[in-house]
Amino acid sequence: MARVPAALLGLASRGLFSVARRLNAEELPSLEHCFTCLQRRGASKKAGGSSSNLGGQPLPKHMGVKLYGGQRCTPGNIIVKQRGTLFHPGANVGMGKDHTLYALKEGLVKFHYSKLARRRSVCVEQFAPAQG
Repeated sequence: MARVPAALLGLASRGLFSVARRLNAEELPSLEHCFTCLQRRGASKKAGGSSSNLGGQPLPKHMGVKLYGGQRCTPGNIIVKQRGTLFHPGANVGMGKDHTLYALKEGLVKFHYSKLARRRSVCVEQFAPAQG
């Protein structure tokens, strides 16, 4: 094997023909050695993975009745989280902009169903004043 000149090592990335122009023909090594030291990597792109089915599961919304009939509540307690008005607010119950029903006063939660209006409502009955 012929010794590779230092000029050839510095210019190897420019290609075989530009190196041949800068050096004398006598200084060039044999062709078999040129092809091994001047190999260039071709352009390539790594294969990417599939992007389908990567959504995962949606987070739960935690809807439903939070306080049931007969349970004690304080002002601000959430009674029902709902989408739309499945339950309507009654006495001492407020409704948020996302239709969440919450207690306005302290008391016991009561659920009512009106057959005439065909709607369910929730109210909070205040405690009777203690006599002593």
